[in-house]
Amino acid sequence: MPARRLSAAWVVPVEGEPIPQAAVLVDPDGRIARVGPDAEVPRPPDVPEARFPGAALLPGLVNLHTHLELTGLEGEVQDEDFAAWIVRLRERKARRPMGEWADAARRGLLDCWAAGVTTVADTGDSGAVVRALAEADGSGVAYQEVFGPHPDRCAESFAGLKERVLELGRFASGRVRLGVSPHAPYTVSGPLYRAVASWARGEGLPVAVHLAESPAETQLLRGATGPFADAWRGRGIPLPDVPGRSAVTWLDEHGVLGPDTLCIHVVQVDAEDVACLARSGASVAHCPLSNRRHGHGNAPLRALLDAGLRVGLGTDSVVSVGRLELLAEARAARELAGLTGAEALELCTLAGARALGLESEIGSLAPGKWGDVAVVRVNGAGGGGEPTSPGAVYERILAGDRGDVMATYIGGREAYRSPAA
Repeated sequence: MPARRLSAAWVVPVEGEPIPQAAVLVDPDGRIARVGPDAEVPRPPDVPEARFPGAALLPGLVNLHTHLELTGLEGEVQDEDFAAWIVRLRERKARRPMGEWADAARRGLLDCWAAGVTTVADTGDSGAVVRALAEADGSGVAYQEVFGPHPDRCAESFAGLKERVLELGRFASGRVRLGVSPHAPYTVSGPLYRAVASWARGEGLPVAVHLAESPAETQLLRGATGPFADAWRGRGIPLPDVPGRSAVTWLDEHGVLGPDTLCIHVVQVDAEDVACLARSGASVAHCPLSNRRHGHGNAPLRALLDAGLRVGLGTDSVVSVGRLELLAEARAARELAGLTGAEALELCTLAGARALGLESEIGSLAPGKWGDVAVVRVNGAGGGGEPTSPGAVYERILAGDRGDVMATYIGGREAYRSPAA
């Protein structure tokens, strides 16, 4: 890939203060060679330069939770009750022609790039996203979902997962990684959780799980009651044999939690659950707008951060939130936990990279890391003139939306450029 020099009114390294009138030089291998004031960053005569006056260069955003295969289904599932919403979504997915999954994943990936996102952590069962990432020379982790709430069918579900992972493994190379996702406590049995977690660790596969998301999930595990319990009874699925556990405790008892486990949502938790997650070394994908849309409440973000957990931000799917706007998630997280502008931006950059164990590769603009760069307009963003201080730069970035993203680079390669740039 070609070397490239980028310059702008500001460079926001994340690990370090914003730099006015600065530049980033990316080597031919796609790695960052230099970051600093414009006058101090070399201008090799054979390296093309892109200038962005009135903009800031920041690390490509890291979206910790997407379902890109659902692109195009926004607005089609409207149930307010979460358990009913899950049923309707499953029915809608079943009606979708197989040929649409690949196109949906490709469109979803392009939408992410247009919003400044360069790395995704995606969960899905079609296999379309890992293919899309590989075809586009993208960056991310694709977690292959597995379902199976009936313990008697554990072997069948587990065998199907292994077959799919073997089939999709050929797409996992370069910056594309494959993982597994035993979906959620209301769709996966204890034996299947244990089998998948043990096998994944033996194979070196990261794990993602929707966890402690809704009150209905808590009702199922703590008292074998509620809409998910009713659905299990209707399908002849045995209810949890030892009720009284929280979702976090239940997964911990089945060997699911660990440093390679990404826990998605984590809303319905108490202090003991937070301590358990911290001991396990698991990371958390916080999705504030999806949590609110489904009426789950607010995750205890401040408590999760204070406990030392690796927490980043995710958007969830377009079916939940309509548009994938990670900066909007950062604004919501900031309000929820009382974060500074710098802390909010870090949640969707370096903190997201840490949650995936990729902080040595992405998440900040530093020599040796991948040249993943989002170019965001700061002159006029949020209604103001050009910012004159580091604090104002953070405020302008966080005030923006996808319309303020001027360009996105992955490993120095231009993945997106706004027609207005």
